[in-house]
Amino acid sequence: MNKTIVITGASGGIGAALAAQLGGQGHRLALAARREPELNAVARQSGAETLVVPTDVTSRADVERLRDRALSVFGRIDVWVNNAGRGMTKPVLELTDAELDLMMAVNVKSALYGMQAIAPHFIARGGGHIVNVSSILSRVPFATYRSAYNAAKAALNALTANARVDLAPKGIHVTLVMPGLVSSDFQKNAVGGSPPLPPGTPSQTPQEAAAAIVKVIEQPAAETYTNPALAAVALKYFEDVGAFERDAAAQR
Repeated sequence: MNKTIVITGASGGIGAALAAQLGGQGHRLALAARREPELNAVARQSGAETLVVPTDVTSRADVERLRDRALSVFGRIDVWVNNAGRGMTKPVLELTDAELDLMMAVNVKSALYGMQAIAPHFIARGGGHIVNVSSILSRVPFATYRSAYNAAKAALNALTANARVDLAPKGIHVTLVMPGLVSSDFQKNAVGGSPPLPPGTPSQTPQEAAAAIVKVIEQPAAETYTNPALAAVALKYFEDVGAFERDAAAQR
């Protein structure tokens, strides 16, 4: 059955790849991001039934307008994907209030606004699916220079888990998606740029990460890692946090 799916952060990277794959399957899409020209380009490649809604996801009013526009055009929403996010390069001890606030607004509040905007519609219908895109960095401190981003995504994980428990009795799925390193413009667009990655650092294409999200939309699950190998790494980390972190520190 074709679904109506809202995707934030759809102007590039995972969001654009996800739009192309879902649109290719015949789903109806509402695509949101701040960059309207890029959104229009994604829409042209994503199928006939695609709505473009320029949106600043750090604005609750904008997110609610996105919901209302999608409902007015398509009549219903089946899946809401909170994919918008941005990184920052700054270690913990150098963070300013403004920098931490920015990371929380882009990576946490945007998803909170999305969940709060769409939940009443899903509750009224007796079903629906919220997908929140987090990061492996929310679980494992691979990149401490992403400290504020990592903290924000960890907060998103907690909100997602609590929403999942609250909404499950109402027939609503809530999924947490955790990509690893993705070869997109995320590194370039991070506040403060990005340091060079060690040679041989494993990565996925946006298409590969998006395919994992398509799968979880088809077969809802509580959590998924877009790179299955990362699940084992996260488990190892939590089995002995101290040992894992000592090994990581010794390699610096």
